[in-house]
Amino acid sequence: MGDIAKDLTAGTVGGIANLVVGHPFDTIKVKLQSQPSPAPGQLPKYAGAFDAVKQTVAAEGPRGLYKGMGAPLATVAAFNALLFTVRGQMETLLRSEPGAPLTVKQQVVAGAGAGLAVSFLACPTELIKCRLQAQSSLAEAGAVSGVALPKGPMDVARHVMRDAGVKGLFKGIVPTMGREIPGNAIMFGVYEAVKQYMAGGRDTSGLGQGSLILAGGLAGGALWLTVYPTDVVKSVIQVDDCKKPRYSGSIDALKKIVAADGVKGLYKGFGPAMARSVPANAATFVAYEITRSAMG
Repeated sequence: MGDIAKDLTAGTVGGIANLVVGHPFDTIKVKLQSQPSPAPGQLPKYAGAFDAVKQTVAAEGPRGLYKGMGAPLATVAAFNALLFTVRGQMETLLRSEPGAPLTVKQQVVAGAGAGLAVSFLACPTELIKCRLQAQSSLAEAGAVSGVALPKGPMDVARHVMRDAGVKGLFKGIVPTMGREIPGNAIMFGVYEAVKQYMAGGRDTSGLGQGSLILAGGLAGGALWLTVYPTDVVKSVIQVDDCKKPRYSGSIDALKKIVAADGVKGLYKGFGPAMARSVPANAATFVAYEITRSAMG
């Protein structure tokens, strides 16, 4: 089996592990990010992450935490396969000689290249997922306007394309790239740096699963710590009304979020995101490494 096929397979397994572990956290993150600012004197819909969990489970049952999972599940194979495959090919281009381990700086470059490639797949997938996850907030507006809400991933896609055409599925592509390119550069860089630190050099082949879990968890935490405000901007743009948008673009969304909620508005849902990032990314890297190693 060639390297590309191995990366495709291992990336798919890693992506599935990430989704199963992390999706409930992601649902709460998006609900907190997308809830509208309360009117003066009123309380927000969700008081915090735990309140969002309680309200979601009370209204929709535990399966509400996995709402919107169909969209990323349908594309998780393609997304993670593309991410790890492009990263693998970037590694091949950057190596001084075949089989030579890469430096941390080279892994940063490889991660940035992989982030650019996956942005165009991540944007429509994230848009569908976010709109489904934020549906409880959107439902209130829908009830007022009398507009029926979409019932699943394909229905969301049809509604968006009906209102804005195919380009509507790529709403938020700029902040998506602003998240994926630096985010993956940092994630793969930190992952490699931690592994090399624990291994005492560039040869990290002897590290056990515990070390990979630690490196993967720290890498995921570093990613979200760096790009979280960009993710908030992306989410509010993607759940915005296609016909009567509140935001004209990324900068406008950034200004309005800060004007309404201050800088802290750029960190709505930060707790669930960080709580998700450590186990989910640890699961991704461990599953990838084990699968890749098993295939030789």
